[in-house]
Amino acid sequence: MQRFGPVRSVTPHHVFEIAFEGIAPSKRHKSGVATRFPRIIRWRTDKPIEEANTLDDLKALIPTDGTFLKEE
Repeated sequence: MQRFGPVRSVTPHHVFEIAFEGIAPSKRHKSGVATRFPRIIRWRTDKPIEEANTLDDLKALIPTDGTFLKEE
């Protein structure tokens, strides 16, 4: 297990569906991504870890024009 201050990495085991109001690049977060108002929608017991989206998939949602992506 890696430690990043008070944050710890864990071995992926469960898949959760996450919703958020917006997404932007972040130098503050280790992931390189900041989400606005993130929340867990549901636990995806029907989806194995191998089918879960990756951090690269999330980063692909970030607008390239420097704006904060907002879902309407």
